[in-house]
Amino acid sequence: MAKTPPLMELPIKTAEGGFYDGFSKDVTVTAKILVGALIIWAVAFPDNAASVLGSLNSFLLANFATWYIWVVAFFIIVCILLAIMPASGRLTLGLPEDKPEFSNFSWFSMMFGAGIGIGMLTFATAEPIYHFATNPDVIMGDAEGSSAENVRNAYKWSFLHWGIGAWACYALVGLALAYFSYRRNLPLTIRSALVPLFGKSLSGTLGHVVDIVAVVATVLGVSQTLGFGVNQFVAGIHRIGFGDWLLREDGSASTAAIIFALLVIMGASTLSALSGVGKGIKWLSNINMGLSFFLLAFFLIFGSTFFGLQALFVGIFDYLINLPSMMFTVWRADGVEDSVATQLAGWQGGWSVFYWAWWIAFAPFVGVFLARISRGRTVREYVLGAIIIPSVMCFVWFAIVGGTAIDLSLNGDAGDAITGAGAESQLFAMLDVMLSSGLAWVMALIVVILLLTYLVTSADSAVLIVNTINSGGDEGPKGRPHILFWGAALALVVGALLVIGGLGAIQTAMVIGALPFSFVMLLMGFAVIKGIWRDAIREKNGVESVYRE
Repeated sequence: MAKTPPLMELPIKTAEGGFYDGFSKDVTVTAKILVGALIIWAVAFPDNAASVLGSLNSFLLANFATWYIWVVAFFIIVCILLAIMPASGRLTLGLPEDKPEFSNFSWFSMMFGAGIGIGMLTFATAEPIYHFATNPDVIMGDAEGSSAENVRNAYKWSFLHWGIGAWACYALVGLALAYFSYRRNLPLTIRSALVPLFGKSLSGTLGHVVDIVAVVATVLGVSQTLGFGVNQFVAGIHRIGFGDWLLREDGSASTAAIIFALLVIMGASTLSALSGVGKGIKWLSNINMGLSFFLLAFFLIFGSTFFGLQALFVGIFDYLINLPSMMFTVWRADGVEDSVATQLAGWQGGWSVFYWAWWIAFAPFVGVFLARISRGRTVREYVLGAIIIPSVMCFVWFAIVGGTAIDLSLNGDAGDAITGAGAESQLFAMLDVMLSSGLAWVMALIVVILLLTYLVTSADSAVLIVNTINSGGDEGPKGRPHILFWGAALALVVGALLVIGGLGAIQTAMVIGALPFSFVMLLMGFAVIKGIWRDAIREKNGVESVYRE
């Protein structure tokens, strides 16, 4: 009832002593078994794993596309409403007197680096180029692919996937966790966000299931991100001269290259994870942001600046005007091969549904991390910082970097050097077109360094977050053997899935793993609304709703 104080204690049984000291055995052991079983299955029975994952993916795309599209629209609505409503927007994520732990620059750097940095390096060039050639408007006959009239459509659809929808997935999880953890002293773990709905029962089996689902989704979501990053990292070190052994005859990364890249990335990320959020991750995140601004400044000076800025402002306008229809429209195949309906459904499954599943699978990791670094900020400040600012940053990157690629392709300077390269190599191909060989090599080296720091930041943050969930919300970087285990597990999941089926296998596993957590996130949305609404009533009745020792 809103006339009594809310639940401010959620005990989670953890081991006292032994190898699992401080960890919930129910969550940790079960999650390790599930992830370990996936690795063994993929390595020992690669053909069976690829076949089963492919069948499951087809089933999900045929039956859950509508669910993924509409549930993300719900996340956007919840976040925006809570930010603009005066009663909720002014609330502090913590005690009223709490102040933010990190400066705005460090806060934004960590948030952006963990949330989206790797994918942006790949897709800022690749996605506008792809949608420039084909998108729903082209499929429906409203525009001509690879023509000047299709530039606006390319950005409208690119911004859909990297804008408000993506960051609303992250922000909702982080908002719910920060609200209930720092205002009510509940553990910083996924189950705490559902307390207004299920109460004390989350201390037991129900809460364990929620946290296990979150851990598995995190591993698969981060694996998708690392998979893209590993491919681009291999393409980059090949570009700067590490040898042809890195690539197969078809241009994809060789098994030896994948192993080499994962050893470098996961070794560095494990060392960073052992140092905690305040040291290694913060330091790396600031390097990320500095190098990102340098690379963006390079394209602003030497790229197609006017073309990119025009694409930015017109693209944002088209995106905002068309956002409601793009967010709620679901296309269904009509069973006729190559019909417009079938092509639209295929495009949506391969792009929008894939992205929404990716962001949802990534959300427990980024959400816990956002909560961890956002104590002391108001709900309104948090939502604006976690949704609007990163979205605009993505838009700028896509417009300037991707716009340069489109302009070079349109005016004939690039020929098919950019469009003919794989997604992981298009950024390097564009640098080769723009610069002399020496300068292109230097810029490629900078991109490789930036990519490596983004990969390490995402991987070490993920390891710490998984341990936080497994330990019932303990935020300390404890349990060195467990940090080492999850670092190795991430590397093995990425490596095994890349070897059996490339990025497609990781994508399929991630879409499957995201589905259970999407239901958890839906409940989170209702829980945080209910919690804030009841706290407002408690405040009017003079009932304490904030935990104080």
